[in-house]
Amino acid sequence: MFFIFGLRTKVDRSGVVQQVCRHCGNQAAQVITRRSTKFTLFFIPLVPIRTRYAQQCTFCGAEYEISKSDAERLPVG
Repeated sequence: MFFIFGLRTKVDRSGVVQQVCRHCGNQAAQVITRRSTKFTLFFIPLVPIRTRYAQQCTFCGAEYEISKSDAERLPVG
């Protein structure tokens, strides 16, 4: 008998918000994403291991992590 297990990361785009970029300083659209990593057994996601939120500038491409509270607080449109 053998088991097939591993990790799967799913990236969901939460939305877009207009803000000043921390990296380049330009007013540009910032894409908010949520990355959720789960333990899988036989390709079935079972246990969430980690959830991270990120914000990426569409002008310069810089991406940085943000906290969950910051991601939920942003006026996503």
